[in-house]
Amino acid sequence: MGNRFSSKTKSNGSKSSRRFSDGNRSHKKLQSDEELLHIQALSLAIQQHQSSQRFEGSMSRRIGPTGSRRRSNPVSDPPVNTNKQQKQLQEILENLETKNIVLIHGEGFGAWCWYKTITLLEESGMTPTALDLTGSGIDLKDTNNVTTLEEYSKPLIDYLQSLPEHDKVILVGHSSGGACVSYAMEQFQEKISKAVFLCGTMVSNGQKPFDVFAEELGSAELFMKESKFIIHGNGKDNPATGFMFEKQQMRGLYFNQSPAKDIALAMVSMRPVPLGPMMQILSLSEEKYGTGRRFYVQTLEDHALSPDTQEKLVRENPPERVFKIKGSDHCPFFSKPQSLHKLLIEIAQIA
Repeated sequence: MGNRFSSKTKSNGSKSSRRFSDGNRSHKKLQSDEELLHIQALSLAIQQHQSSQRFEGSMSRRIGPTGSRRRSNPVSDPPVNTNKQQKQLQEILENLETKNIVLIHGEGFGAWCWYKTITLLEESGMTPTALDLTGSGIDLKDTNNVTTLEEYSKPLIDYLQSLPEHDKVILVGHSSGGACVSYAMEQFQEKISKAVFLCGTMVSNGQKPFDVFAEELGSAELFMKESKFIIHGNGKDNPATGFMFEKQQMRGLYFNQSPAKDIALAMVSMRPVPLGPMMQILSLSEEKYGTGRRFYVQTLEDHALSPDTQEKLVRENPPERVFKIKGSDHCPFFSKPQSLHKLLIEIAQIA
């Protein structure tokens, strides 16, 4: 019996040792994977820069609304290199028009949703800023009292107004945050180097942000009348003030490819969406919005804004270039953060 106990103890000790060893290997593999992804992003950036230099003399540097749009293949991992590329990237970054990237969240989200993207961009030498729109994230404004796109976008407008005279930024708008980007382009085109619509509401002049979601949610009138997600913050007898999907509904719509820990974060952090800004018609001019440089990033496993709807958006309101992220749900900053990071670095370098 003593032998059996001794044998069992040795066996358990051996298993514990193996588990500890496996844990060490897993931790080291995770670190190695993170370093690999970082180096891959740097490699992609350098390749893009070299490619643009190579063809700069023979290709148009800008594709206008009447020209054919350049479409990129879904993101794939570039070949890996080492410290030489990191040094090259630093030189490239010094020559960018701007390293400032401003991240604008979509409906219900806040600045918190960009935590992975912020980390990756900072590691690449960029300067990211994530903003809470009015009534979102930790902003104290009651969502029910946010009635216009102007008020909803105020933190972004204030930020742009505060920029030094010759400073520019790259704006990235996720989902309905794309409407805030469009609004800002009309107000401060001279401050915006590029605008990136991330599965965003890239509306045309005279459209409402809600129009983009109409195929998924039904007409605005039907949604307002029949939706169980509508909020009447000022009482049933007054107009609806916002909406918020049930948790289970959000999981299927927004997070069908996202990690469980990010879904858990979203479930405790998301806030109701103010309805007024979503229903406001945008007035966008050719002289201001029309002269801005727009880029669209499509998410190919998106259940909230289907790939077909995104394709329709870029067909009706053509951007300069279209990119695609394979395997991404409506929240690529959760489901495909490295792929999103690579594209943002690439877009930052387009001359």
